[in-house]
Amino acid sequence: MTQAAPHQLAQVNIGRLKAPLDSAQLKDFVDNLDPVNADADAADGFVWRLEDETGDATDIAVFGDEWLIINMSVWRDAEALKAYMYQGRHREMLARRREFFERVQEAMVALWWVPAGHRPTVAEAESRLLHLRANGPTPYAFTLRTLFPAGADEPITGTVPEELGCPA
Repeated sequence: MTQAAPHQLAQVNIGRLKAPLDSAQLKDFVDNLDPVNADADAADGFVWRLEDETGDATDIAVFGDEWLIINMSVWRDAEALKAYMYQGRHREMLARRREFFERVQEAMVALWWVPAGHRPTVAEAESRLLHLRANGPTPYAFTLRTLFPAGADEPITGTVPEELGCPA
């Protein structure tokens, strides 16, 4: 019998919308929210995701900015997260993100380890993003390109598909 890992990987990503969620410009994005979330829920290594009573997180405030939307989830590890992110419907929507979201220079994605069973809050996610923006990747907040294993002080270089142009 395998023992459960003591830590799981939390991720947050935020995006600044180019238009209101009910606009024609964002129709494809909104229409794909439920299927993409269902894919995540069924993915190997998925643990939890932030959602409101409608089943997504589009109405949850982040940084007090109504044009920002948040996605936050917990995964078994970075490999499980990457396997979900870079295949299927999520990959298709990720490749189209410039249609829906403004290009922003500051970090909009952060990863960090949480004790197994912990469910991060929006305030915790905001703190991790601000730390990453101010300090770059550290064990407190890092990216898929500069991963810190749970409990480690030294990063390892992660890989992400170059053709998607993901800064994370």
